[in-house]
Amino acid sequence: MRVGLLSEGGYPYAAGEGGEWCDRLVRGLAQHDFELYALSRTARQEDSGWHALPGNVRRVRAAALWGVPTGGTGRGYGPGGRDRRRRFAAHFGDLAAAITLPGDQAYRFTDGLNGLADLARDEGGLATALRSEDALRVLENACRAPGAHPAAYDIRVPDLLLVTGHLERALRPLSLDWYGTADGDRGLAAVDLCHATSAGPAALPGLMAKRFFGTPLLVTEYEVGLRAHHLASLDSADDLSRPVRTLLAAFHRQLAALVYAEAALITAGDGQGRRWQERCGADRARLRTVHPGTDAGLYETAGETEEAEPTGDPLLVWTGGPTEPHLWEALAALRADHPGLRLRVVGAPPDTTDGADRVEYTPARGPEDYPAGSIVLLSGAQDGFPTALTEAMFCGRPTVSPDVGAVREVIGGTGLVVPARRAGPLTEACRALLEDPARRARLGAAARARALELFTVEQNVAAFGALYLEVLSRAPVTHTACDPAVPFSRAAGDSTPLAVSPRSASPTWAGRP
Repeated sequence: MRVGLLSEGGYPYAAGEGGEWCDRLVRGLAQHDFELYALSRTARQEDSGWHALPGNVRRVRAAALWGVPTGGTGRGYGPGGRDRRRRFAAHFGDLAAAITLPGDQAYRFTDGLNGLADLARDEGGLATALRSEDALRVLENACRAPGAHPAAYDIRVPDLLLVTGHLERALRPLSLDWYGTADGDRGLAAVDLCHATSAGPAALPGLMAKRFFGTPLLVTEYEVGLRAHHLASLDSADDLSRPVRTLLAAFHRQLAALVYAEAALITAGDGQGRRWQERCGADRARLRTVHPGTDAGLYETAGETEEAEPTGDPLLVWTGGPTEPHLWEALAALRADHPGLRLRVVGAPPDTTDGADRVEYTPARGPEDYPAGSIVLLSGAQDGFPTALTEAMFCGRPTVSPDVGAVREVIGGTGLVVPARRAGPLTEACRALLEDPARRARLGAAARARALELFTVEQNVAAFGALYLEVLSRAPVTHTACDPAVPFSRAAGDSTPLAVSPRSASPTWAGRP
């Protein structure tokens, strides 16, 4: 099959997010052809170049979600543009009302977005309209309308400019020439399946492909985009006004809900991500969990070594984030019973290190970080899938992890889980393992076996290959014409049956009329 892989700020850019898993997916499913449709976020990302692409990548189309648009700006509002202005005001008004009015406004958001998509296709783009005075006026009227969100009442002209600028960039995929051109380039009409790597702007081309051509959409989120947007808005609370944060949050919430509603299947990397997706409107029946994959071959030497751990003074390995105050308290308490206890912190050293004697800091190196450790400790700052934890498991190391995020789901019963950021439970867990080498060995072996079963690249690629087939089996694409050069391009029974006249009681050669 031919898959359209849709990304935002990711693959195939070398500085993109999720580049490794996308590259492994494309290479692992070599029997399928891929077309990459990439949206870049910054000029620096575009300057970073691309990954070395495998041979089954048939084409790459790229567009920018930053700066001033250079193409697809539309014909504007010159002479004879009254009808275009009326259509734009109506459709953008629906979308603006959907993000300013409280309650369930999904129908209005969908109508507005679909109307803008049709207008962009007819007029060659929306950038000019979305940056016009009409857009500002429509959005301001929606904010002042009776029943609008109270935060929208206080919006000012600079706020309107910020919101319309953000909407123009987020809706820029509607204006791209990815849906077929007059010169015969079919674009997304030629793919059998769209696979979006987020439920944000990257999924917009997939929504349009489904609407225009009936192409099914698969959405994968290893970081739930709506959750990331809410967390980012908290960090920028001092930079953005309350009306701006309210309207942008409403837009992303409505967009994510629409993507979830239209997608054939939605995948997350862990149960925490699935719960977020369900809370944001995804149907539980269409949710799947596909754990991120790690190259197990990199950890084969460390995990299969006959020596359980090196001899000498025990070593604790801290990984997954910066050190925390309770670590130093636990270390001091453990050294009362184990004076030679050492600590290795994987990552950059902090500004101050309380009680930092016999503590070394090393940069993250992957397989080399864990084999020398007696116990691996995971930072409580882990948010999302704990990749550092799975790396330690591949190395066959016993672990003590905080009860945060997806830790329980990943670790199962192969490690100890303690309350986050509490020195007492951490001390007791480490002391129990330090005094029982046989238990450390059993937990390490069980952890490696669990990692090999659930968290390998092969498992990840096989899961997506099965999902591709599941999606196509439920929503096959109907092509208007088949290619006679492709075997089995026409389905059995697709031909019109031979017509038989009901008046013919016998064949004409029998001598009867």
